[in-house]
Amino acid sequence: MYKIGIIGDRDTVLGFMALGFAVEDMTDAEEAAKKLHTMAKSGEYAVIFITENYAVQIEEDMNRYKDMPLPAVISVPGQGGSTGYGMNNIRSAVERAVGADILFRE
Repeated sequence: MYKIGIIGDRDTVLGFMALGFAVEDMTDAEEAAKKLHTMAKSGEYAVIFITENYAVQIEEDMNRYKDMPLPAVISVPGQGGSTGYGMNNIRSAVERAVGADILFRE
């Protein structure tokens, strides 16, 4: 069975431990990028969430996995709330998959 992981700052990710997520609390973006690659290469994870504060800084690393079926690498808002980064990524992924912006239709 695949795992679900989350990478981010300690205050944001610890609550996910109660949901059974593999929790990785990081102190900087470089450490988060290394952990992302380790988790992705293990083949154990179906989904890896990354808090926006790190996702913005390691976008290039995350993009390595965007066209791969597993793991799905998804940014989520951190403790400070959403910057809009995650929603823009979802919009882009839907457009690539469907060929049109069916979610926002601006």
